[in-house]
Amino acid sequence: MIGDRLPLALAATELPGDGPIAVMHPAVDADLSALPRDRVCIISPLATVCAHFQARGFDVAAEPAKDARFAAAVVCLTRARAEARALLAVAMSQTDGLVIVDGQKTDGGDSMLKSLRLRMEIAGPISKAHGKIFWAQSGGDLFDWALGPKLQPGGFWTAPGVFSADGVDPASALLAQALPEAMVGTVADLGAGWGYLAAHILTRDVKAVHLVENHDMALQCAHHNVTDPRAQFHWADATVWKPSHKMDAVVMNPPFHSGRKADPSLGRAFIAAAARMLQPHGALWMVANRHLPYEDALAGQFAKVVDLDGDARFKLVRAERPKRTRG
Repeated sequence: MIGDRLPLALAATELPGDGPIAVMHPAVDADLSALPRDRVCIISPLATVCAHFQARGFDVAAEPAKDARFAAAVVCLTRARAEARALLAVAMSQTDGLVIVDGQKTDGGDSMLKSLRLRMEIAGPISKAHGKIFWAQSGGDLFDWALGPKLQPGGFWTAPGVFSADGVDPASALLAQALPEAMVGTVADLGAGWGYLAAHILTRDVKAVHLVENHDMALQCAHHNVTDPRAQFHWADATVWKPSHKMDAVVMNPPFHSGRKADPSLGRAFIAAAARMLQPHGALWMVANRHLPYEDALAGQFAKVVDLDGDARFKLVRAERPKRTRG
């Protein structure tokens, strides 16, 4: 982990004496104690990560301001290669000094090291705790790696690192087909991603759709994809987001991974959040992989749960009469 490698890198090189230090895309449990806290700015598209580090006293931002300059940067590689390259392009262009790159082997640390060595002089690397850390002076020409929201052949905007960036997720497509034509009132799309489901919901006579999404870049894409004035966008953790009033319906294809590991507790937290925010007459429409154990959570939060069959890969559920209507 970065907490094992960063002190070794800082012992082998030297940070600038003053100026802000950007730490880009750290994991929520990243140990950054080797850095001077008062100079660190956490850059992460994830609302959950920003909230965690902000509570610990760090400055945070979803992305660096276009005119921001950093004395140094620490880039934590992500699994998505294109996203990691885009991060490095930003770091190289907006940093005046040292750029440190850290990543697990499973996050492509070895391949990124090889790619960067073709373009610039790299110091290190140091291998420890199943990963690598290495560094270079800023200014390397990585402009061709800089990527952001882009219009895809299917007509939707997506971006590197966003869920289902290459096309419509089949589970969401299945849920969209199952939604009733008669949807009305106010709807929440939890984990809205780049807005596929919200766009379908807004073809109905609904009053408003609240897109709640943890990933800032996904929400930026959603702004491109969902231009209906009834759409409202919220960069937030859907499991703790509190609307100003109760919803008539909640629609969701909840995430079920924390890092590389399957974590069904995420889906269960989404189900509990849906129950809290629904009107007594409201309904939850949900799609999930067949193997995920959500039945007990649904039964615990709703008085009526209807299996809508789905298909061999995914289950579709409509849940009615939430048992918990306060909160």
